[in-house]
Amino acid sequence: MKFTVLIPARLASTRLPRKPLADIGGAPMVVRVAQRAMQSGAQRVVVATDNREIVCACEAHGVAALLTRDDHPTGSDRLAEACTLLGLSDRDIVVNVQGDEPLVDPGLIDACAELLAMHPDCVMSTPAHPIDDAAELLNPNVVKVVCDAAGRALYFSRAPIPWWRDGYAPAVDTVSTPPPLRHIGLYAYQVEFLKRFPRLSVSPLEKVESLEQLRVLWHGQRIAVHITHTRPGPGVDTLEDLDRVRAVWAGAVPP
Repeated sequence: MKFTVLIPARLASTRLPRKPLADIGGAPMVVRVAQRAMQSGAQRVVVATDNREIVCACEAHGVAALLTRDDHPTGSDRLAEACTLLGLSDRDIVVNVQGDEPLVDPGLIDACAELLAMHPDCVMSTPAHPIDDAAELLNPNVVKVVCDAAGRALYFSRAPIPWWRDGYAPAVDTVSTPPPLRHIGLYAYQVEFLKRFPRLSVSPLEKVESLEQLRVLWHGQRIAVHITHTRPGPGVDTLEDLDRVRAVWAGAVPP
């Protein structure tokens, strides 16, 4: 199966300035993300950015990069332009790997691409893993997903879903079957849908939850969900996150 990994990256960041170029073990973070993605079965890995400095940094480390417009409101819009610039066909599959996930699991990239290829009734696929910590379940920064019997997403929320009517105990794995699922922010798309997505009207649910994937469900499209029992490595949103990832990369702490 052939698929392309696209990594959106922009230099502007409110919490961690110039985040894509932050050094991790002697290379920019966006390069480390691409190097991990290259360990997957992807036919090619390309960074899509609005900044020439990022393009130059990628090229200096042998990573393919292309320059997109600087007025895209979301990463999905940037990826849609990248698909056009790369000449991808509507039937192709693209996996969106975030540029701040330098510890992304290459096997998870493959799993999402393969799942989408096996589900032509879905326009996207994405992974999730079981939650076994009540604090994580209640944390609004942790996105949860519930699925139907065929493993397709019914809803994504920052709220604890599904909610056990009689209340959650500290060990959530003992009170909910199946266990609640934490969504992992990695997506595979059909290129035809990715190009169409920016033209879909914004869902009111998307505005309330601040979750872009709810626009897909709002418009009646389906998302296949891959369940993994392996927690993803930490992403980078803050300086503290960056310090942790640097320590993992250096082997000082486990992932």
